[in-house]
Amino acid sequence: MDQAKLARMQQSVRIGGKGTPRRKVKKVHKSSGADDKKLQATLKKMNVQPIQAIEEVNMFKEDGNVIHFGAPKVHASVPSNTFALYGNGEEKELTELVPGILNQLGPDSLASLRKLAESYQNMQKNQAGADGKKDDEEDDIPDLVEGENFESNVE
Repeated sequence: MDQAKLARMQQSVRIGGKGTPRRKVKKVHKSSGADDKKLQATLKKMNVQPIQAIEEVNMFKEDGNVIHFGAPKVHASVPSNTFALYGNGEEKELTELVPGILNQLGPDSLASLRKLAESYQNMQKNQAGADGKKDDEEDDIPDLVEGENFESNVE
């Protein structure tokens, strides 16, 4: 082989600087395990204890949506007022969870639920009113135009 061509091939597969081994692919290591270990160590320093038998956790947001955790792992430290939740959180609307969370709602959430229900009722009335107007317009007899005689047009 040509020496120049061989040198170019060596440069194209070298990932590091001069003197490093040639590799075709640079492997990227994920550090998600290290983050979890750091978090566990920090929580251990805060003396958190696991809380058992929690079926669901709902966090109510200002815009009326809810962050819903089903069967989360919960750790708490009561003296430092710290809670840690582990699990998959799903953002849902308040209306999706209404039957099961009525006992969890505070006064602010109940007020937002009332507003939501009123706006839904108004929306239903507006749709029914618009549908009713369309039906009424179709059932009405059109007004006669002055100066036209329909009987004479038939002959």
